[in-house]
Amino acid sequence: MPDYFYTGAYIRLSREDGDREESDSVANQKKLLTDYIKKHKELLLYNMYVDDGYSGITFQRPGFQQMIADIENKKISCVIVKDLSRFGRDYIETGRFLERYFPQRGIRFISVSDHIDSTRQSYDMLLPIKNIFNEQYARDISGKVRAALRTKQHRGEFIGAFASYGYRKSPSDKNRLIIDPYAASIIRRIFSLYLQGFGKQQIARMLNAEGTLCPSEYKKVSGLRYTNPGSRNHSSLWSYSTINHILHKEIYAGNMVQGTREQHMRSRQQTLGREKWIVVPGTHEPIIDGDTWRRTQELLKIRSRPSENHRPPARPARHPLSGLLICGGCGKTMVKTCWHHANGRPEYAFTCGTCKRHGKSFCSPHTIAARDLESVLLQDFNRIINCMPNLSSLVQQQVQSFLSEQTGKSPELKLAETERGRARRFFLSAYSDYKEGILSADEFFSCREEYRQKEQLYKEKCRLFSESSAALSRRIRQSPFLTALSEQKELASLDFFPLSEMIEHISVYENRKICICYRLTPKHFFSLPGQYTV
Repeated sequence: MPDYFYTGAYIRLSREDGDREESDSVANQKKLLTDYIKKHKELLLYNMYVDDGYSGITFQRPGFQQMIADIENKKISCVIVKDLSRFGRDYIETGRFLERYFPQRGIRFISVSDHIDSTRQSYDMLLPIKNIFNEQYARDISGKVRAALRTKQHRGEFIGAFASYGYRKSPSDKNRLIIDPYAASIIRRIFSLYLQGFGKQQIARMLNAEGTLCPSEYKKVSGLRYTNPGSRNHSSLWSYSTINHILHKEIYAGNMVQGTREQHMRSRQQTLGREKWIVVPGTHEPIIDGDTWRRTQELLKIRSRPSENHRPPARPARHPLSGLLICGGCGKTMVKTCWHHANGRPEYAFTCGTCKRHGKSFCSPHTIAARDLESVLLQDFNRIINCMPNLSSLVQQQVQSFLSEQTGKSPELKLAETERGRARRFFLSAYSDYKEGILSADEFFSCREEYRQKEQLYKEKCRLFSESSAALSRRIRQSPFLTALSEQKELASLDFFPLSEMIEHISVYENRKICICYRLTPKHFFSLPGQYTV
């Protein structure tokens, strides 16, 4: 056991979990953990990780994730909590951390109130039961909270953390919406422009050109602690999806629409059908009058409905470089453009997504031809292959290792063989009982027929697994990519090259300069590529 443990003290409090404010307060937990660390000289406090207002049924909490990052970076070797419910209330995930994740990384775990210290004794049999109780308690509280919120929704009370763009929460009643004059004027203008015939992308560009802040940025400058998880750079820009979302929001017609999504423990959030939404009309002052709202919805249906004689063209196949290219200027993903030559042959290029959506005033095009990129990548891959004299033997070893793992350790094959052996033992036991007179002839013949059917079934399963393994082996050994690597030959094209497995991203700069960032570490190559001019 080491002399010192750099310790992370984890603290969590959530009213939704039914936590008691007095005993479970952040201040109380800090004092309890600090006193415990002072009494144990081998514990050195590295940091306190606090999640105030985060439920224990999820582990996607900022303080907890920071603690896990510090564990991965070997900054702390001990985790201490007040009790297991502070750590988490999902018994499956809690058990995974305590019984697998922490032991694998040599992390000492201490729960003060539960008298748990992983270095002094192994976890007792009651630990999983305690975790189950913690989860059931959280589940019960969560159900009661959900029922209370749903009652408020049916009464037309607003329960969201942030009011929709165009509204604010009333200072006297947080469940009632009042109009935000400035944002409401933008909403009215968006509806008016759309009815005048302007497209959604056109409206977004007009607002961006005028310097109008988009909803997420407006909330920030209004003093709200709002973050948009889907936004990275240029978060102050309007987009097609933002305009489209606003034009479809019934809340601007004065109707409260809530309960559009649902999420339960250990499940992803799901969008519900409109028939399950909770819509209460006339709960607040409308920004858009009824006639404007009706005409807008009719126009949205007309513009989104394809003509009867027109079928949309087939979607082109995904380009192997799609998703790998980012603009060196703004950091946004490059988007693919395509055009066709007179002979019908398609030609591809990539352009900065910000420039294409919002115009050159926000970023330059950084356009680069796909075939030029492919040529540079092909040259660089061949250079790497030529720099590795032992590549052939390495490839053969990896192929052999993979095939032996797939064919020799197949859980399905093992299960089939186990079941086949069990059926055989059952038949022999029945035969023995028949010989001793325990089973009648009819009963034995019935058992024999059942055994024969099972034996045939498991033999067929084993045959199929063997054929599948053989086919997999042939496909791998005949792979053009692996053949080229094993024979140390130059690659002729990128058609079969697993680009997404080899490349993290490619930055595209002005004057057609690119920088390739490989996923592989430097030990795989004698020299990694730097910048290139296409």
